[in-house]
Amino acid sequence: MLLSEVVSVKSVAHVYEEITDGARDRHLRTRVNVVEALQEFWQMKAQRGTELRNGALVIYESVPSSAPPYVCYVTLPGGSCFGSFQNCPTKAEARRSAAKIALMNSVFNEHPSRRISDEFIEKAVTDARAQFKGDPGEADSPSTGIGAFRFMLETNKGRTMLEFQELMTVFQLLHWNGSLKAMRERQCSRQEVVAHYSHRALDDDMRSQMALDWIAREQENTGVIARELGQSERELEAARLAGRELRFPKEKKDILMLACSQLSPSPLDP
Repeated sequence: MLLSEVVSVKSVAHVYEEITDGARDRHLRTRVNVVEALQEFWQMKAQRGTELRNGALVIYESVPSSAPPYVCYVTLPGGSCFGSFQNCPTKAEARRSAAKIALMNSVFNEHPSRRISDEFIEKAVTDARAQFKGDPGEADSPSTGIGAFRFMLETNKGRTMLEFQELMTVFQLLHWNGSLKAMRERQCSRQEVVAHYSHRALDDDMRSQMALDWIAREQENTGVIARELGQSERELEAARLAGRELRFPKEKKDILMLACSQLSPSPLDP
């Protein structure tokens, strides 16, 4: 994914050693508390003036299970989400695994190459145009998808990739939910949509509205939520095991589960 580069699982051991100050003693490395280190990292960023909409609290969510392997997700203050990527025999180990990949990405995000610059924008737009085989002039027209993409990048110049991730997740969800198509049918320009949602947080109100949209679809086409939920769960699992950022597939699953909870009887019931 063009704007969701993360540290690969193959580099976990190398980056982890750097985070733990390259400690040579194996027993010393195993004693490093990555959960505390992750929280301290974001508290330090807040103290240095980084604006964090929901504060510096790192949030963990364990997946209910009565037997291993256990799974845990961690959501960072900026909105990005990561999950345990190892086979974890305990809930505590699952939390440490999630904290480890989140800490590596948090540290990596501080590198200058992760900040949106003029050079980054030009490369990203060029890559997007090549991927979708767009005309060169499309990048300068706000009425096109690539033009809107450039507009989003330029309005977020100076931000890091993790800071930009929540905005990207909002638009991914709007596209998945069919909201962008509905807005185009109402003659809303791409630039108007981008300008409006660039200042809109992904919150419970937005999730609830999307859940209502899926409930309406379920009433017209029984089973659509179950099928979409199964697809979302597979995407989430694949991304988690690969050590990738998870916010988009996890939000899809959560929105669909919210829709299920409001249906009676549930479409998932046999």
